[in-house]
Amino acid sequence: MDLNADLGEGFGTWRLGDDDALLDVVTSANVACGFHAGDPSTMYRVCRLAVEKGVAVGAQVGYRDLAGFGRRRIDYDRSELRDDILYQIGALEAFCKAAGDRVRYVKPHGALYNTAAVDVVQSSAVIDAVLAYDAGLPVLCQPGSVLAARAVEAGLTVIGEGFADRGYLPDGRLVPRSRPDAIVHDPDEVVARVVRMAVDGEVVAVDGTVTPCPVQSVCVHGDTPGAVGLARAVRAGLAEHLTVQPF
Repeated sequence: MDLNADLGEGFGTWRLGDDDALLDVVTSANVACGFHAGDPSTMYRVCRLAVEKGVAVGAQVGYRDLAGFGRRRIDYDRSELRDDILYQIGALEAFCKAAGDRVRYVKPHGALYNTAAVDVVQSSAVIDAVLAYDAGLPVLCQPGSVLAARAVEAGLTVIGEGFADRGYLPDGRLVPRSRPDAIVHDPDEVVARVVRMAVDGEVVAVDGTVTPCPVQSVCVHGDTPGAVGLARAVRAGLAEHLTVQPF
């Protein structure tokens, strides 16, 4: 089982989360590529540290929305969104190459992640960008989503992703962040949920129903309070049942 986190989400002198500490815990790093967060120096620094620690680097691509941190839906033309995503992958690849490695996968961020999960146009734009850049790159996304289905149809490798500390709706989608039950705060509950996802391929939704959730990677958010400690607890919980390694 892979353990990933969104990293490099600072900008300029502003830092979000403890990237250095999380890179000692996770096996894959979703690095912000400069559109919703991140800047060249931050991208290069995180890539260097990830390579040093043997952590796989993925392009965390998002809307061109620094002010909204990429969490506000934007309606794009398919070709324009494709080009924005392609630009971000290429930018991160430059820093990965300078650090001695390459981009290993692509993961949409924030509102793009949620929109591509249900929207044909935006999911197609993500797929178009990956196909244009490197059809061998896996796409990290929500299992059962429109993006997952269309990526498979396009011949891409799809890695199902679960979220350690996010609430789930009965249909398998994430609870919107605007709701009070969007985040699971109890560390013991988070670890138990992750182990259930990894071992049994299911999660308990906010209404108590059991929902299929077959995953090959679990995301721990680096911007939640106590993120590093929670990530360590999740990794320890997973390690009792599975080998924790990059997908």
